[in-house]
Amino acid sequence: MENKKIPSKPVKKYEFKFQINLKNLLIWLLVLAIIFSFFFSFPAKNQPTGEEIALSQALTNIKENKIKEIKIEENKIILTDQDGKTFFSRKESQSSFTEILKEADINPATANLTIKDMSMSQVWINILSGVLPFALMILFFFFIFRQARGAQDSIFSFGRSKTQIFSKGKQAVTFKDVAGVNEAKKELQEVVDFLKHPGKYRKLGARTPKGVLLVGPSGTGKTLLAKAVAGEAGVAFFSMAGSEFMEMLVGVGASRVRDLFNNAKKTAPSIIFIDEIDAIGRHRGTGFTGGHDEREQTLNQILVEMDGFTPNDNVMVLAATNRGDLLDPALLRPGRFDRRVVLDMPDVDDRKAILAIHARGKPFTKGVDWNKVARATVGFSGADLENMLNEAAISAARENKKEISSEHIDEASLKVKLGPQKKRLQSEEERKMTAYHEAGHAVASYYLPNMDPVNRISIVSRGVAMGFTLIPPRQDRLTETKSHLLETVATLLGGRAAEELIFKEFTAGAASDIDKATQIARHMVVDFGMSELGPIYLGPQVEMNEWGRSWAQPSEISQEMQAKIDQEIKRIIDRGYEQALGILKKQLKRLGKVALKLMEEETIEGDGFEKLMKENN
Repeated sequence: MENKKIPSKPVKKYEFKFQINLKNLLIWLLVLAIIFSFFFSFPAKNQPTGEEIALSQALTNIKENKIKEIKIEENKIILTDQDGKTFFSRKESQSSFTEILKEADINPATANLTIKDMSMSQVWINILSGVLPFALMILFFFFIFRQARGAQDSIFSFGRSKTQIFSKGKQAVTFKDVAGVNEAKKELQEVVDFLKHPGKYRKLGARTPKGVLLVGPSGTGKTLLAKAVAGEAGVAFFSMAGSEFMEMLVGVGASRVRDLFNNAKKTAPSIIFIDEIDAIGRHRGTGFTGGHDEREQTLNQILVEMDGFTPNDNVMVLAATNRGDLLDPALLRPGRFDRRVVLDMPDVDDRKAILAIHARGKPFTKGVDWNKVARATVGFSGADLENMLNEAAISAARENKKEISSEHIDEASLKVKLGPQKKRLQSEEERKMTAYHEAGHAVASYYLPNMDPVNRISIVSRGVAMGFTLIPPRQDRLTETKSHLLETVATLLGGRAAEELIFKEFTAGAASDIDKATQIARHMVVDFGMSELGPIYLGPQVEMNEWGRSWAQPSEISQEMQAKIDQEIKRIIDRGYEQALGILKKQLKRLGKVALKLMEEETIEGDGFEKLMKENN
């Protein structure tokens, strides 16, 4: 074995730097003045204390040789007798104690007299009392003028952009750290390649795209992709939020846009990233202030900078928003935002890849089935998955575990989806009603052919819900069928049907189920054309005027048609309720078995529910 010398730790050198400037000088002068004023204002602070006597009595004691020592400090006479006891007396400040002794027929030479000169301290006190107020006033006005100068400088700096500049190697996130958005990554990789190797595209007559717009729901990775572009691109990257362009002063937003693009052109090739561009890029003419609105002026300047008379070939604009429908049409046309990259919620394969990225650096037990986790997290965005694994790690640390188990991940998934678990005090009657309500959902879903299998049933309160029944889809559903929507309505109303069947009573716990069922029925009638009214769109109309401005207005339908819509919605709801009630009447024993199991264990997993339903009554 080769012996290696252990390097010694480097010795830290601490340096003291003292910078002299006008501000520090004034502060130190002020501190010294205060110290001197306190020091000379209390010259007798440490003098011994004693009894104060009259001046006549003090003269009598001196004449009778009872006083051993006399000290004079301004108008104060300190007397020490033969026994060492101290007395105090006072005289007029203008009179001399020697003259007082002579007038009392006492020879000053016979007295042990010591006179302490306090004139210098009095001079300092007089100087400080006269100079200190002026010094404080000068210091006060100095700071006032300095603040006024800073405010003046800030006024002239309003028009400067507050962008963050990321040079090559400063941003650590790359495309390897992004998963689940392969199409978007491909588009952005081409953008990076455009800027790195523009020559091979120009040889074929290709023009570099002016802008790329990232559109998608919150949490799907728009900002993360922009960070990856900053990490991959070997060019300057300017990042700024849409709200940072706006100020209360008119013209500031447009000035900041000009300053941002000027800086980007100086370092071209470069990329500008504007996050939440809908803050400044909404339809023009929708406000009440006309064309002089500050937001519209900012948008106009962006339009000019992206595709105006000034050439702008080597500056790429990257923007992100989750409200692409609100953006101005002039901003979306080719030549400005040439590419529109749409980011959707990740499917099962994307979720598995995202989980693999966020699981880095976290210890997990060997029994974690990532395929099962990916299938159970339908509807989760990338941000939700990252938050879920973080909550699982927090839960494991709280229990002093060294590894994260599947139970921690399942609990974290429910926490992200439904909220934290709450132990509410419920009566036995309330627990029974909740158990039958959730069992009604599960049993009705089990006997409907187009419904997915039940994943979990619980009467443990989470968020505002007293209980829940999870029925995730077997696979990501890209479209909906009429039969599945009708059975979903029946499943949602299964809890209310169980309440009527068992207790002959209704509870307020079905409010959320009724709301969701009604929304599905309304969409079927108004939007999807899945009713006896036929394939007619009866929702709000989106119209466009001659300036490209769009708005939604109520559908122009007659009162007779509106009444028919209401009747169709009620018919779908009634049909679903009767379907759920019929299933529960036939499976009354299984309904009771599931409810009793819930009251005993509070939670039933999908496998346990399947076993209960397959048992013979």
